[in-house]
Formats: sequence, C-alpha cells, structure tokens
Amino acid sequence: MTTPLAPAADRPGARFGAHRVREPKGLLPQPAWQLDNSFETLWDNEIVVDVETLNIDAASFKQMEDASGGNPAGILELVRKNVEERGKQHNRVTNSGGMLLGVVRHVGSRVAPERAPKVGDRIATLASLTLTPLAIESFGQVRPASAQIDVRGRAVIADGAPFARLPPDLPEKLALAILDVAGAPIQVARRARPGDSVVILGAGGKSGSLCAVQARRSVGTTGRVIGVEAFARYADDLRGLAVCDAVLAHDATDALGLYEAVLAANEGREVDLSVCCVNVDGAELATILPVRDGGCAYFFSMSTSFTRCALGAEGVGKDVELIIGNGYARGHADWSLDVVRTEARLRSSFEERYG
Repeated sequence: MTTPLAPAADRPGARFGAHRVREPKGLLPQPAWQLDNSFETLWDNEIVVDVETLNIDAASFKQMEDASGGNPAGILELVRKNVEERGKQHNRVTNSGGMLLGVVRHVGSRVAPERAPKVGDRIATLASLTLTPLAIESFGQVRPASAQIDVRGRAVIADGAPFARLPPDLPEKLALAILDVAGAPIQVARRARPGDSVVILGAGGKSGSLCAVQARRSVGTTGRVIGVEAFARYADDLRGLAVCDAVLAHDATDALGLYEAVLAANEGREVDLSVCCVNVDGAELATILPVRDGGCAYFFSMSTSFTRCALGAEGVGKDVELIIGNGYARGHADWSLDVVRTEARLRSSFEERYG
C-alpha cells in the first residue's frame, strides 16, 4: 500500500484489538459491525501488514459468486462495499471472511518477542478476516478456483491473533490455500482412531481432501473412509488420491438419501466420525444422521447453522458429539502443510488447482 504509516510512536492498545471497534462499543472485533481500519495511529500491540492477496472462505466466495452471477467485477464490488462499510471483509450473508497474505510493515513495541515477526517477513493470517481491520487501495485478479483476490491494501493483526510465516518450500498461493483450511485435518487426527469409519462431506475440496488424507492415516487399513463429493471433477480428483474406500457422488443436503448411501458404503453400519466441509447451506442433518450414538460430527464449514445442528440432532434422537466451527488448534498450520508435503498425489492436485 502506498499510503505512508503514521509516525512510529505507538499508543497503548487494548487486549484482543478492542480499541479498533467503532460500532457497537463494548464488543470485540469479530462480532462488531464496524472496525477502525485507519492507520493515522499505530498501536503498541499490533502488527501492520501490507496486503497482497485475500483468500476468501469457500462459503463466502460462493455466496458472492452467486450474488454477482459469477462476474469477477461483481465479486470485487461486494468486497469493496464490505470493507468500505465495515472496515473488514465480513460477509453479511454468511458471516464469514477468510484470511490474507502479505508483508510485515510494522511491529508494535508491546508485541510479545516470542511471537513477533520481522519487518519484511511474508506471512499469512490464521484469524478470520471478519475480525481483521482492513483497508484496500486497489484490486487485482480474481481467481475463482482458489477463491483468492489480489489487492493492494493494509491490515492489522491484533493482539493474540495467530499468523504463520510462509514456508520457503511451497508456492505462496498454494501455501495460502492450505493455510486457509488448516484447522480441519488436525481435528480429524484428534478424533479418528485405528479401525474407525469416517465420512467426509465435500471431500473433494480443499479442506475435504486434507481431511480424507488425514482420515486414512488415522484409521489405517482396518478402518473405512467414505468421501461424498457432488462435483464430478473433484470426485475424480478424490478417487485419484486413493485414500477413500468409497466416493459417493451425492447431494450433501439430501439427508435421508445420503444416510442410506453412507450405510450401504459402510456395510450397513453407522460411522464413528462425520466431517462437514461443504460450502452450501443445509448439510447439517446429512452430517449428523449417519453417525452412531456416541460418535462425533465435526462441522468445519462456515455455512453451518448451530440451530440446525443442535435442534436437528435432538429431533432425530441422535446422541452425537457436535463440534461446530472449531477452526483453530495449536500447531494446525504446520500440521496441514506437512500433510501436503508428504502426500505427493495431494500436492500435485493442489498445485494444479491453487498453485
């Protein structure tokens, strides 16, 4: 961004970036309607980043793509409007955002030394754009396959918000795509055990493919991995990974039909773990129904409704652990990058799509 920064005398900033909230006062940045995205003042607990690329989350990008009829200029106008009105890229329909890639411009004097990057470091944020103060000077290319938008802008990493230095051994756009969904595979690793059966809805997308590879590693040869992918090309790519015992080309919003298809693919048994990675509304019950009592349904998708999950599970009498939107785990960035590094077929597929 070409706009000069304020003089380098830092003012004391509030914890968790609360000083950036304009409206309504008293909230933290994520639920707030509007953030202060100006840079006339530098705060001592902030990291300032010159932004090069936004990686919009899948649910938000699809919503904007649908709303604009697939027109890239229309997508950019929606992002411009969000940032202009709210001081952040917070999709008012999906209530989700994404993350960004950029270069560190300034590090506040009170940023903890053990977490402080160096000026000039290339980093990706691991906290949502829905809580990241962001100003955009100009827009560049829109890449629908990866939901990435090139920009010239500036952003703030608030006190405590996670970020990752970009790895030197992976193309930057590929690393950004992986880090965008880094919270998913480590959660599968925590929950899937040898011999378990796992179903993944949206298994051919970014998060779904990572989860499928991780599920196979976790359940081993005695377990079963079932991938659900309605998009034909992604279903073919998923089969090419050779990690699923079955790939079902099924609508993830058809709860009863998918329930029957999953049981048929799992020798008549309900699964131990179900993972929702789809980018459309209405997949909550399709994720819950195939899970055995005492099993777990993990919702990574930003299009998930807590109400549909909780009341839907109650309505069908499913005693299932519901993990909703847990997108962060300590060490998740390195974990996901290593999954791609060590799985040649997955890396090749991702490089073709996102690299």
